Amino acid sequence: MSEARAVTITINGRAHEATVEPRRTLADFIREEAGLKGTHVACEHGFCGNCNVVLDGDTIRSCLMFAVQADGHEVETVEALCAPGGALSEIQQAFTDHAAVQCGFCTPAMLLTAREFLRDHPGETSEEAIREGISSVTCRCTGYQQIVDAIRSLAVAS
Repeated sequence: MSEARAVTITINGRAHEATVEPRRTLADFIREEAGLKGTHVACEHGFCGNCNVVLDGDTIRSCLMFAVQADGHEVETVEALCAPGGALSEIQQAFTDHAAVQCGFCTPAMLLTAREFLRDHPGETSEEAIREGISSVTCRCTGYQQIVDAIRSLAVAS
């Protein structure tokens, strides 16, 4: 068995240091070492995308990355979206306004994925493009229409 390694991962601007087993996932590190429960783990095979986080500016599946691979990198989770004091970010407010949540399990990953889509496709309002942009996250409740509407509302405003 490989030996545990010391890692430092900056999550939401705060350095988290721990000694981890080589096969410990980034998702588990975020939830257990950093104590941030917004990153959800479902399939653990990279299919559902519910564990999506942002690594060095790009969305990744945290269940497919080992914590040792993220050593020295910047990670952002859904907890970083709220302003100090708890004010909702623009994307969180759009999801609220359009009732784009139902059970809420996919919402953290969907918010981060939608934000990346809006960053990479400014002004894109077509339903097809938005659905393609969020296709990496599985939602089992909403049928996606409210999510598409929330994202479109921000794309129109940009």
